[in-house]
Amino acid sequence: MSLDDPLTFAHGPAWRDRLALAPLTNLQSGPDGVLSDDEYAWLVRRGEGGFGLVMTCAAYVRDDGHTFPGQLGAAGPQHLAGLTRLADGIRATGAVSSIQLQHGGRRADGALGPVVAPWDDPAKGATALTTGGVEQVVADFAAAAALAERAGFDGAEIHGAHGYLLAQFLDARNNQRTDRYGGSAENRRRVILEVIDAVRGATGPDFQLGLRLSPERYGIPLGDAVALARDVLGAARIDYLDLSLWDAFKAPAEPEYARTTLLSHFTRLPRGDVRLGAAGKILSAADAAAITARCADFALIGTAAIIHHDFAARALADPGFVSDPQPVSAQRLCDESVGPAFLEYLSTGWDDFVA
Repeated sequence: MSLDDPLTFAHGPAWRDRLALAPLTNLQSGPDGVLSDDEYAWLVRRGEGGFGLVMTCAAYVRDDGHTFPGQLGAAGPQHLAGLTRLADGIRATGAVSSIQLQHGGRRADGALGPVVAPWDDPAKGATALTTGGVEQVVADFAAAAALAERAGFDGAEIHGAHGYLLAQFLDARNNQRTDRYGGSAENRRRVILEVIDAVRGATGPDFQLGLRLSPERYGIPLGDAVALARDVLGAARIDYLDLSLWDAFKAPAEPEYARTTLLSHFTRLPRGDVRLGAAGKILSAADAAAITARCADFALIGTAAIIHHDFAARALADPGFVSDPQPVSAQRLCDESVGPAFLEYLSTGWDDFVA
């Protein structure tokens, strides 16, 4: 397959190509989660740059899931106007739009309200959710997806990665709950499956649904991650699975699985019409092509999409295209529609991004 081949799905519109903007924390929205002009410009510019899918940063689904300042919100009617503007802007570029839905759990910002998690965590000031509380989280993800659909988004991605709330339930080290959401691997993944089903029930037949997973780290054994992926792929519960690998070409950290790449443990699973993508250090057209050559369906671009708003268009036009190396100048990033808050984050949160 070629990177410029359209990608079709069981639900929702086809992507014009196989390059997706990865969901990237950018800290550019208002303190109340309302879309800002800077975040709008950042995302719409990537649609103009040729990406088949433009995905937002993690958007919190309710106030106690608010994780960092400047985070986009999808928690209620106060966010609808901004989300509508954003969905309209992305659509006008020809890209498909997705909002990533997230709850921070024990990683939420305690200064913004109470912190909840799968287990009591005094160090984080977190209190364990009751069984009813978990059920309410499921309902809140569904409500946020319905809000996004009302705003005009083509779909949503459920954030089950990076140690946020849903991934915390997958943590085999710490999730020893005694209700149906803890203990066994089957119980620990139950909340993610319930969120998927609830979102499907709250949205229409043309709403495209993805799931992001971290296949390792965060207390998640690779075998558990593969079992969850097998379930959601084989049962066609979602339209695509987004694997956040940090390095899409790495071997697994667990020695017993390290004879082949981490990605290969997922590409070998039966998946029918469900699409599979990978993110992590994809910095050139050749890197992206290598992902699809390894039996994935699409590549998610992070760092290279910050440096080049038109990475997709450049990669599709030139198989030899390589992203400019880091660090890059602040002015260069401003020219790529990186706003002041995002620039500050890249300057202080990463030691090699901004010259």
